[in-house]
Amino acid sequence: MVRVKMAANVPVVAVRGSTGISISLGPPSYDLVSSFAREDSKTCKTMAFDPTGKYFAWANGTCVKIASTNTWKVLAEIPRPKVSNITFSPKGTYIMTWEQYMVTPANPQGGPNLYIWKSDTGDLIKEFVQKKLSGWEPQWSQDEKICARIVNNDVLFYENANFNAVANKIHIQKVENFSLAPGTPPYHVLCYCPGKSGQPSFGRLFQYPKFDSNSSLANKSFFQADKVEMMWNKKGNGVLLMTSTEIDKSGSSYYGKQALHFISTKGETAMVLLSKEGPIYSVEWSPKGNEFCVIYGFVPAKATLYNIKCEPVFDFGTGPRNCVHYNPHGNILLLGGFGNLQGYVEIWDTQAKKLITKMSAPDTTLLLWSPDGEHFMTATTAPRLRVGNGFKIWHYTGSLLYERPWNKQEELWEVLWQQFPQGVFKEPPISYKPVEGIQPSQTPASTQVYRPPSARGRESNFRLHEDEPPTNLKPESNPSKAALKQKKKREAKKARKEQDNSQVVTNGESAPVTSHTVKLPPAIAEVEMPDDPEKSKKIKKIKSKLTEISRLKEQRAAGRQLELNQLEKIKKEDELLKELQSLVL
Repeated sequence: MVRVKMAANVPVVAVRGSTGISISLGPPSYDLVSSFAREDSKTCKTMAFDPTGKYFAWANGTCVKIASTNTWKVLAEIPRPKVSNITFSPKGTYIMTWEQYMVTPANPQGGPNLYIWKSDTGDLIKEFVQKKLSGWEPQWSQDEKICARIVNNDVLFYENANFNAVANKIHIQKVENFSLAPGTPPYHVLCYCPGKSGQPSFGRLFQYPKFDSNSSLANKSFFQADKVEMMWNKKGNGVLLMTSTEIDKSGSSYYGKQALHFISTKGETAMVLLSKEGPIYSVEWSPKGNEFCVIYGFVPAKATLYNIKCEPVFDFGTGPRNCVHYNPHGNILLLGGFGNLQGYVEIWDTQAKKLITKMSAPDTTLLLWSPDGEHFMTATTAPRLRVGNGFKIWHYTGSLLYERPWNKQEELWEVLWQQFPQGVFKEPPISYKPVEGIQPSQTPASTQVYRPPSARGRESNFRLHEDEPPTNLKPESNPSKAALKQKKKREAKKARKEQDNSQVVTNGESAPVTSHTVKLPPAIAEVEMPDDPEKSKKIKKIKSKLTEISRLKEQRAAGRQLELNQLEKIKKEDELLKELQSLVL
């Protein structure tokens, strides 16, 4: 095998498995990095690159080693054999390690198991007791001036890496989880406070260090939240909260029940309305910070793009998908269906809202974009799958560029790209022409549906699901004449369809369907219009909304299951009636 030194600004790939850890160059050479002394330990539990790509660290069952990615020389060895998790601070200055909390006869009280070290020297900075693995990592501001961790439902803050004194504390209602926003000062902190029996849970947003209960920038309440996942955008001015319950009491979903909420640092709150019932599989912010994509709904799942105001702007239609992956620049979006799905992949141009390619990557357990934004890696790893381990590197146009299968006697556990600071790689221009690639070593299994002998050779019109096509949900500011003509045709077709459905046959006779003959109560319908044209316009708009609500209420009474956004409309009835009353007085 040819051994070369790492070229400048070529992301490397670190590979961890049953035979140890090795590092190879990314595209275009894929050669082994000779200056890295291969780790042969068969008990490597974890590895990590720091966010700036300066350091690489791994735990080999004997110690934690930290190497410089410029020379690949080991800078420090930390003698902690039981470390199972490691992570770096945002600028790579500090490395944090966690190991299982232990109580022994010799030490019945237990001892520290969370450590903070200096990355370049391995010097110990501070040690803590952190019993739970969940949420073990201390959270840092982007400039590393603030560090925070949760202790006994209080959030403790340290400044300028001085861990001997608590600079500030959030001590209000019981805090179960928190998230420190990325971005520049002022710093923002979001706390999740679970509700008691019969009371809602809260997401409370604070600006550091104003933490008394009356100083919160925003409060979002919600029921049915066993746990909350908090996802900030890259700018740190907006955060999504995905609330979930383990069990859906209605029995309609095996996955429990999820909902998506939004809070901005300006104090705005909103609920993200989803147009299809079912679980939320995946949510991800664009690295640009101005939009996010959600995959949701019973199979075939929907994928919808929302802007920062939580308004849907593009619908990718339905399909066999359950995960979202933006490239680091945010100009390419990958929608995939893995796990219990067959590895279907769509790759989209986010600016043009245009499909670049479709491809298949079956048995994928791990997918990561390269820092260059042009390539991504798919891997089949153990223990999720112990057969067919290996990884592949693809171009965003769907071409397979590199494949590394594993021997049957060996296992692949993890593959990582080296990280780089923002701005090192320019945003790649989008091309729809596939680059030259290679053929996979294994022929993919046939995805053709089984048909009995009697049905073979005949055309089948059977469809298990009626897939929905992609739709642009953002209204055009200056639609063309052709677009207006098409819109009129669609509206006329819809009107004819509603007219045809306005009657149903009952015992051979036609009877009107009540949902199409909804009338407002006389007190509302006979409201006199004022002379003020602005008030008249508002009254007409409110009456139109109340008519729609009446129709939805009749449909619900008839047993029809309504969508979330329709239920939200019904909840606004009292508010609309009060507004109407104030206009006519």
